[in-house]
Amino acid sequence: MTNTIDTNTARRPAVSKPGSRTGDPTGPSSIKDMAVALMEQARAEGVSLVGPGGLLQDLAKGVLESALEAELDEHLGYGPYDPAGHHSGNSRNGARPKTVLTDIGPLDLDVPRDRAGTFEPVIVPKRKRRLGGVDQLVCSLSAKGLTHGEICAHLAEVYGADVSKETVSRITDRVLEGMSDWQNRPLDRVYPVVFIDAIVVKIRDGQVANRPIYVAIGVNVDGERDILGLWAGAGGEGAKYWHHVLTEIRNRGVADVCILVCDGLSGLPDAVAAVWPATIVQTCVVHLLRNSFKYASRRDWPAISKALKPIYTAPTEASALERFLEFSEAWEARYPAIVRLWERAWAEFVPFLSFDPEIRTVIYTTNAIESLNSRFRRAVRARGHFPTEQAALKCLYLTVMSLDPTGRGRQRWSNRWKGPLNAFSVRFEGRL
Repeated sequence: MTNTIDTNTARRPAVSKPGSRTGDPTGPSSIKDMAVALMEQARAEGVSLVGPGGLLQDLAKGVLESALEAELDEHLGYGPYDPAGHHSGNSRNGARPKTVLTDIGPLDLDVPRDRAGTFEPVIVPKRKRRLGGVDQLVCSLSAKGLTHGEICAHLAEVYGADVSKETVSRITDRVLEGMSDWQNRPLDRVYPVVFIDAIVVKIRDGQVANRPIYVAIGVNVDGERDILGLWAGAGGEGAKYWHHVLTEIRNRGVADVCILVCDGLSGLPDAVAAVWPATIVQTCVVHLLRNSFKYASRRDWPAISKALKPIYTAPTEASALERFLEFSEAWEARYPAIVRLWERAWAEFVPFLSFDPEIRTVIYTTNAIESLNSRFRRAVRARGHFPTEQAALKCLYLTVMSLDPTGRGRQRWSNRWKGPLNAFSVRFEGRL
């Protein structure tokens, strides 16, 4: 059953009611009357108002085709059956069918054309098959972790649109130019704290292999989290490639970093010192605790966590060392690897103990970076592996943009930033 809408009724001038202002066909009364008429027609014909085959699709089709006819009238300089068009050198030449995908589903339009072939419609441009926010919808679904096949299935189920995986890929490829601009944008002159980390993704380059994606996140002087960039490395995570990443960040305008928080990678302090000599390298306490649990039985995790807490909450380095010796006496016989882990990381851990409580709160609470990594892993897990390095970076970039639609990849790090900012200004006087 074909749904039709009486477009003649919609074109009639609205009749002013007593006490109303004018008969403006776009006024509130006219729009309300049209909505009531649509509801009554949908009820009478037993069809839905929205969704595939709904009356709203017919209404959108009528509106778009009327707009196209109006564009052609303006292009030719006269309307249908107007004698002014005789011997004008150009005239109407029927219409051609065209299917476009919109927010309310696919629409089969009859696009008018002229004999000279000079008509360039604006509302439905030539060679364009998608209107409205379809491209934004596809990118949003991709950022939320849906594969291209799942996006195609979603569009078919919700909108009745037959979209291929290749089309979805072409839509998401349009973000590559924006990704390049974002990756090379100028950065702030100084960041009180920068967190660096890497996640592992599977990339098919001849054969599927694990590849690190390097991520750097800065907290600026306004207390905003700024994702500085994404870099794809080769092999395992290494300090040599981190030196390349940090050098690029410096070349984009970052003259100084007060504290750089990392996961204790060997050789990283030397790489940081080569780029920013005054920067303090701090081992991430959360990473250190998590790595400790890798060597322990799960049933001992609560006891180990309780025994380690006095170490990283100690007021001074001497007090922390006493607590660590107590921990070693209690647990070294059962888990010597945990003791060795803390001994190797001690030089990069102890700077944490010299900071004010406000600074400790900023560099210990890594919820923002953990939240970002969680979103990254969710998007990566849904795909299994990527065909190319660029495809992996595109997926993660879409995830970054979904966190901040303004395109900066920023959000507030803490609502209580003034206390830490004062502590940073005192501790690193003259550097902020």
